[in-house]
Amino acid sequence: MQSFKVPAWEFYGWKPETLTFPDNWNIHEQRMKGHSKKKLSMDEVKDALQHPVGTEPLSELAQDKEKCCIIFDDMTRPTRQSQMLPAVLEILHGAGLTHNQIIFIMATGAHHGRLLFDFQKKLGKDLPEKYHVYNHNSYENLKDLGETSYGTPVHINQEVMTCDLKISLGAMMPHFGYGFGGGSKMLLPGVAGIDSITHNHKIMEGTGPGQVAENIRRLDSEEAARMAGLDFVINGFLNSDSDVAGLICGEVVEAHRKGVEYARKHYATEIIKDADIVVGNGYPMANEGYKAYHILRDSVREGGDMVFLLYTPEGCRVHHYNGRFGTDFGGRGWTKTTYVKKPWKMDRVICVTPEIAIADEYYYGGGSQWVKTWNKALERLEEKHGGEATVALYPTAAMQISAENAGKS
Repeated sequence: MQSFKVPAWEFYGWKPETLTFPDNWNIHEQRMKGHSKKKLSMDEVKDALQHPVGTEPLSELAQDKEKCCIIFDDMTRPTRQSQMLPAVLEILHGAGLTHNQIIFIMATGAHHGRLLFDFQKKLGKDLPEKYHVYNHNSYENLKDLGETSYGTPVHINQEVMTCDLKISLGAMMPHFGYGFGGGSKMLLPGVAGIDSITHNHKIMEGTGPGQVAENIRRLDSEEAARMAGLDFVINGFLNSDSDVAGLICGEVVEAHRKGVEYARKHYATEIIKDADIVVGNGYPMANEGYKAYHILRDSVREGGDMVFLLYTPEGCRVHHYNGRFGTDFGGRGWTKTTYVKKPWKMDRVICVTPEIAIADEYYYGGGSQWVKTWNKALERLEEKHGGEATVALYPTAAMQISAENAGKS
């Protein structure tokens, strides 16, 4: 048997899983360009913070400020803020800000709030002992800033709006709604009210993985971020270990566009067309592993098989307050539209996850097959494909983007 190791269990041990395949199968492991890029040193992080795009260095922006908030992404993103924070905090304290003048807000958007051990995983074990760390609540304690030109009400976290220095600290990865994550998305939907999120999410014009220039949902979000005064965005780019391997900082829109140029190369992946079997590792976002769907759909042949690897104890769909709450109803803005929906060109969708919640099937397509181990999935694949098969394996599929889509504006 042939064997391949794939990264897995983000935030739950970061340990790899081994996949085996029959010797006669033709396996193509398709990695993104930045798969093995080296983790940044602390000096490289500091250098990026002091050489931002479109604005002054963070050390100058922090001068004479009274209160600073650091908005950080939640557990649906694998960003290890702890790899960047020592440099950020050194600069902020060097500018005169004390521990009591710096707060942290988790940008949960319409996701559920998190607990201390989650904050520790993201920020470092000791940080919540020294700084105030809060969840965002999309239903309460919001400041009304008016409307964007697209008609979205801009309701932003009240604590964020008390700060005269607003920083976002997260990762920038391909996203089917905003083209790429990061930037203004940390504010809307990150720390916005449910009415703001609902209106913004209904905008579909120009959306798609890698789509930015005419993506109205992102343009709407950027307008809101400027209205709220998001001062400085820190966009990290992750390698296959989810280490920060690239960093672009600065003004909310200008730094994002510079980041898009970088991301198009970093996450770009050459795909195998018309594969009999496509295997997409939901890592590093297994709790939203359907984000691997687009690259798998573009790779599988008619009548082939699509396999999702979903190694997480959290379930394969993080709880959304604008998500499903029953058989035929959900939260504000919920629709029955799913990510993997019929009619589909593949024969089967097989999901591999050690912890199964049958309610998750809805998001991966009605009729998807769920098994607890790779060996169980392999049995089903061998029954159909026999002694020969072309397999495309995408080891970090949730943040990979096809080279074709990466090149789109």
